[in-house]
Amino acid sequence: MTSPVSTEAASDSLQPQPAPAAAVEETADSKLKALFGILRRFIGVADIATVRFSLPSQLLEPIPNLEYWNYLDRPETFASIGDSEDELGRFLAVLRFWFTKDLKFVKGKPCKPYNSTLGEFFRCSWDVTETLPPPPTVSRPVTAASAEVTSQHANSTSSVKSTTKTEGPVRVSFLTEQTSHHPPISAFVVECPEKGITARGYDQISAKFTGTAIRVTPGVHNLGIFITLHNRDDELYRLTHPSAHLGGFLKGSLSLYVQDQSFVTCPKTKLKCILNYLSDSWIGKAKHRVEGVVYHYDHEEDNIDKIKDVPKEAIRAYIEGSWMSQIYYVLPGSTTKHLLLDLDPLFPAPKSCPPEADMLPNESRKVWEGVTEAITSKQFSKATNLKQEIEERQRVKAAERAEKNEEWKPRFFVAPALAAGQPALSADGELVMKNLQMGKFDISSTCKEPW
Repeated sequence: MTSPVSTEAASDSLQPQPAPAAAVEETADSKLKALFGILRRFIGVADIATVRFSLPSQLLEPIPNLEYWNYLDRPETFASIGDSEDELGRFLAVLRFWFTKDLKFVKGKPCKPYNSTLGEFFRCSWDVTETLPPPPTVSRPVTAASAEVTSQHANSTSSVKSTTKTEGPVRVSFLTEQTSHHPPISAFVVECPEKGITARGYDQISAKFTGTAIRVTPGVHNLGIFITLHNRDDELYRLTHPSAHLGGFLKGSLSLYVQDQSFVTCPKTKLKCILNYLSDSWIGKAKHRVEGVVYHYDHEEDNIDKIKDVPKEAIRAYIEGSWMSQIYYVLPGSTTKHLLLDLDPLFPAPKSCPPEADMLPNESRKVWEGVTEAITSKQFSKATNLKQEIEERQRVKAAERAEKNEEWKPRFFVAPALAAGQPALSADGELVMKNLQMGKFDISSTCKEPW
């Protein structure tokens, strides 16, 4: 799911118009009213994600955008994706990861992190000591070997409540960099070398204010999350983001709802999943329901986009549940519900970041440390001033590059090949990821130029 309120500032056509800091009180209700008043200016704007506007610091969550949206809230689900000997088991493990990637929002609240500055980057890692068992797929084994493996879990109805200790910590590393400011785009990569798993993609959103809610959709360069299982003959999975709506401004309580489709596709195994995020009734508590099917397609390209059009004989699993609570799957020919994931007891796992002494000037926490300190100590006027200074430095640098006719290039990723949707690491990016795996953080000696 794309970030519902992590809107980047981009356009040169409008100058920042921050609201007076003293005019905003600290209550949640007044914050929403203030934000609603600012958003009303953008009714009719096709994409407010391309408009430059500066929010007062009271309306911001004191965390950088690149740090907040990392998709690794439960890294053990990522590290477990390729463990099954069965292709359906691996596919279900991809879905298990998919439904945990926004756990921070499920357990928290919609918030507005800091906008990312051009060239800003964030890096961190997680050490996974316990992985999850492969989802049972015994009713549809692919081979005799896979049937033997999956039969070990035939009587299990839960694939997330039990865990398997690894021989040693399995490290998952993450790197992201703001690679474009017009439009705002960031590239990211996730690696788990011990398990042979890589994920990559571009984050970009498009947002429109309807008058009562914000509708957020993936930007044109955001083609989803691409996961590669190197130990499984380079199986590639593409996971596309659904659109989301953020409302509740008038009621004084923000709420997120999703009524869209998402697709997960693996061309090598020719397995595909259609996920339907269903609308809730205005009456009663929101259920955040999702339903879907995993099926096998025979053609090189599969154009089915509706569950009702999937041939029954091609279905490998049915998906149902709540994307904010429990997700189940049912295998064809069976009525047994297998628990794929229970989000209720889960919370985002803490990340390991470089010590402050090893952070570069354009590392997210370093860029925004003054603003964060001011917000957390409730010095909002100071925070707003520091935030505006950062934004002004970015404008000055952009003007200088334009005057010299210089093209800015990212440091950790190859100049974006946006059409492919899969960013490639530069030599510096590969070094950062290698060092993260070894617990090394000092990369100042490789810095090409000061930020």
